[in-house]
Amino acid sequence: MKLKYNAPAALTLALVATIVLLIDQYIMPGIIQELFTAEGSTTFKFDDIPAYVRMFTHLFGHASWEHLLANLTLILLLGPILEEKFGTRQVAWMIVITALVNGLLNALFFETALMGSSGIAFMMILMVSFANTGTGEFPLTALLVVCLYLIKEVLAIFRYDDVSQISHIIGAACGAVFGFLRTVAAKKTDTSSPPIPADKQNFAN
Repeated sequence: MKLKYNAPAALTLALVATIVLLIDQYIMPGIIQELFTAEGSTTFKFDDIPAYVRMFTHLFGHASWEHLLANLTLILLLGPILEEKFGTRQVAWMIVITALVNGLLNALFFETALMGSSGIAFMMILMVSFANTGTGEFPLTALLVVCLYLIKEVLAIFRYDDVSQISHIIGAACGAVFGFLRTVAAKKTDTSSPPIPADKQNFAN
């Protein structure tokens, strides 16, 4: 029996985030603040090129081991399911897009700095609800997850803490959009495929 790198997108994210926190904690303190934290609206400058890079790299930065483990628990649980269903390349693009959308919206509309992969975790929570759906179907479980998490995060906004509930909501919204677009694309593919003539179908004896 040998170990298998079974979910490259999720495992790579987890590995890089862990290495970044190790470096910040024990080798180069402050590197997360400098390179892996996305600016808020009060500090973001449109002519600052590295700020655009940090809109993506913020997903590798975490404030503590507890922060990291909370996100990686979900990512390593849900990531393999999504990569098996949708493919590693598709999941990787979903991670990149979700990170960039989170970073951009945070820079434009919210004052607090942003770090961590919680938006990715919430995107995966929504996406996994679409994993076992048929063509053109919108799963009731996904709708319930959206409602439950949306209510929870909206209520948490009014509680003062260091958690970015807006990032969670944006991540969940990205997951819902990805899932909806995939069901629509699958439905178009099915309807555009011509039926196989009866005389050319293979029947088992």
